[in-house]
Formats: sequence, structure tokens, C-alpha cells
Amino acid sequence: MVGSNTVESILKAMQDTLNAHQLKRLKGVLSANLAVEVSPASDDENANLLDSFLAAKELEGCSERTLKYYESTLAHYIQNTGMPFTQVDTEQLRSYLADYQDTHAVGKITIDNIRRILATFFSWLEDEDYIVKSPARKIRRVKVPVRVKEIISDEDMERLRDGCETPRDLAMIDLLSSTGMRVGELVKLNRDSINLNERECVVQGKGNKERIAYFDARAKLHLEEYLRERSDDNPALFVGLCGNRKRISICSVESRLRALGRKLRLPRVHPHKFRRTMATNAINRGMPVEQVQKLLGHVKIDTTMEYALVSQSNVKASHRRYLG
Repeated sequence: MVGSNTVESILKAMQDTLNAHQLKRLKGVLSANLAVEVSPASDDENANLLDSFLAAKELEGCSERTLKYYESTLAHYIQNTGMPFTQVDTEQLRSYLADYQDTHAVGKITIDNIRRILATFFSWLEDEDYIVKSPARKIRRVKVPVRVKEIISDEDMERLRDGCETPRDLAMIDLLSSTGMRVGELVKLNRDSINLNERECVVQGKGNKERIAYFDARAKLHLEEYLRERSDDNPALFVGLCGNRKRISICSVESRLRALGRKLRLPRVHPHKFRRTMATNAINRGMPVEQVQKLLGHVKIDTTMEYALVSQSNVKASHRRYLG
């Protein structure tokens, strides 16, 4: 029997000469005529490829949370398939996704997230010449139902402000709501990142890209009040309320907002909801979407449009203005 590595070496040598269809036929012919032995997955080989992928993504600037999501998703795939990454084909991937959906009873959004991570990983394997062609290329994006995503109403925003028990939480809510920054960007802020006079701050976004975010007068006043009561020398803008005053974590912000929402009996209060609310309000009040894109730090304008919910009342008013 001929080892599968031999076939892969032949395919790699021919990839510049043959197209994808011809490579697939060649693989089938070699496998059938040479009685290719499919070796069991090498745990070390898969683990090494996964480590190299994560290292590459970290170098590209992916956040720690994103890296953990990549790692857990791909580790689950390794554990449940027992297939070497270099021998995976499209049908095996489709089967894995279908089985995952059946056994875990998850929605289409979750399955599409897994598909996206697998596609990113196998594209990286292709780019690094570990495989000839990515088996995820033919697996299309999973169609999910389009739902109107909730935003925080003006009334509920005031209730959240009134419900804050500390100047820190009030400053945090005002900064999230007026800038639309990500929670990961919020916790990275330092005191010297903030320019209170100009009502702006330097934000470190995805891929370690810096941008300027702007906040309103109310956020400025509440930030000043919060900073006046600080007696520690931690450079972080937001720190814990007790103990040694360490920089606040993403989980701490999420749990704090969730607890505040439960206390006020408001539906699903989380940091990302402030971001979506800011984008929606900006567009509904006439801000060009290109400027909203700049404020949010999006690379693609399509991403900005997914965040923004154009209110039905504005659609009705525009219809009457232009078509009525």
C-alpha cells in the first residue's frame, strides 16, 4: 500500500499544472489504483497544525477571545472526527456540520459560525501549502432567518443611567452608548487615552488598529466625576470597585450590565447592544453610513449595515416625502 502522504506530495507537485477539477480526478485515480492507505489521525500532527494556525492568527492581531473560539471549535472537530487535517474532504466536513447540528440541537447561526471557522482554518492550510485545495470552498454560507435585532430605547437608556449605583458604572454606560465602541476596546482604555477637553479617546480596535472615538458632554461629565474619586495609580481607565483595583475585564463588564438589566427588568442588556443602538440612532438621524462605519471601526460597510436598524417610522416618513 502507498501512504496518503505520498499522494498528497504528488498532488502538491501538480497543483500549478492542473486545475481544481483535474486535481480531484487525479487524486481519485491515484487512490483507486495505488490502494492508498488512510492512516489514522496523528494527534501530534493535528495539534501542531492547530498551534501554528493560532500563532499566525495571534500575529495578525486577533483578540484573545477570538483565538479561544478558534481553538475550542477546532479542538472539538479533532476530537470528534479522528481525521488528519490533510486528508479531510468536502463530504466529511458537510457530514460533521450536519451531525453537530443534530446532536447539539443548535441553530443555523451557530452552525454557520463553525463553518466559517473551519473555512478560515482550511484556507490557511491551503495558503501554507499543507493541502492542495481547501475542502471548505464548496460549503456555502448557511442561510439564517433575518431577525430585527433589538436596540435600547431612549427611555430604557435613562432607566439604566438612573439605576447605576457607582460613578464608574455610569461613566461606562455613557461611554459605550455615545462612542459605540466594542467592550474589548473599552477595557483596554487607559486614562491617558482620554482627552476630556476634546471629548475624544484613542481606541485600539481589531488587528491592533487605532482610531479616534468621540463621546458626548454627558459622558465627559460622568468620566470627570468617576476619575475625581479614583485614588489608585492604575493607568487603566476602568478598574474594579474593590480589592487592588485591577483593570476591569470583559466578563466583569458583561456581568455588571446583565445584573443591572435584571434589576430593572429590561430585556437582555449587554455591551454589544449599546454598539448596535448607537449605529442605528446615528443612521436614523441622518449620519452618512460611511461616517458610522468610521466611528465603529468596520473594514466593510456591509458590516455596518448589519448593525444598523432603520426605524419603520423613518421609512414611512421617507416614503411620504419622496413617493407620496
